[in-house]
Amino acid sequence: MAPGELWDLEKLGFCKKGEAPHLLGEGAFNINGRLPVNTDGGLMSRGHPLGATATTPIIEIYKQLRGEEGPRQVPGGPKIGLAHCMGAGSNSVITILKK
Repeated sequence: MAPGELWDLEKLGFCKKGEAPHLLGEGAFNINGRLPVNTDGGLMSRGHPLGATATTPIIEIYKQLRGEEGPRQVPGGPKIGLAHCMGAGSNSVITILKK
């Protein structure tokens, strides 16, 4: 599951194919990076709970946009966030929240 983040970043157009591992190593996806990803540790940090898979990232983005994440808060006050969730088969959803 964890490498899926890198594939998804490339497929969603945030970086070129094959570039995500290099950007990860540079810290581009860290909380202080140019494109913070999984600021709460992602679903794997929660044991990948089935019912929370789609809603938990949305809650994290909501709190980030409101500036309510304390030590996990993205610096500079984020203005937009994207949650991507893939289910079984062709089930997939992208949610974009904007301040």
